[in-house]
Amino acid sequence: MNPQTSSTVSNPASRDAVVLDAIASLQRLTGLFQVRLDQLAHEAGVTPQQWRVLEEICGEHFMPSMFARECESSPAAVSKILRQLIDKGIVRAGVSEHDGRQRTYTPTAAGRRVMSRLTAAREHAIEAVWSDLPRKELQSFKSFSNDLISRLEAYARAKEQRDNHG
Repeated sequence: MNPQTSSTVSNPASRDAVVLDAIASLQRLTGLFQVRLDQLAHEAGVTPQQWRVLEEICGEHFMPSMFARECESSPAAVSKILRQLIDKGIVRAGVSEHDGRQRTYTPTAAGRRVMSRLTAAREHAIEAVWSDLPRKELQSFKSFSNDLISRLEAYARAKEQRDNHG
């Protein structure tokens, strides 16, 4: 262990400063990702929420109610976004062949062009920003990020359980 690491571990004030700096970096990174997501969506003529719904529609078996649940959103909010996509001519609604009570959503040619632009812009950004980063550092970042995600999720679940059980 190098002397700097040793003093950081044994000095709580130093450790706290490092933790706070790491949190500030993560907040800045999160903000920058959101800015970039907004830019990409705007360049393609959609909102980030519309992009997310369109991406799901382009996949298989899109179900608005399941999508709303997964996104922790209301079905009404998802319906509103679907109406916006239909109004823009990006998505077409139809009646399910298997169950006339269900609607199906498919991208129009314009919707496929929007997704193509979004995919190309995302790939360009990945190439420009990420491609020359050292693989070993990316693997370490991925591992650290996954560990941090697990810790945050566990903390949030425990907090929710404590709050719900008084």
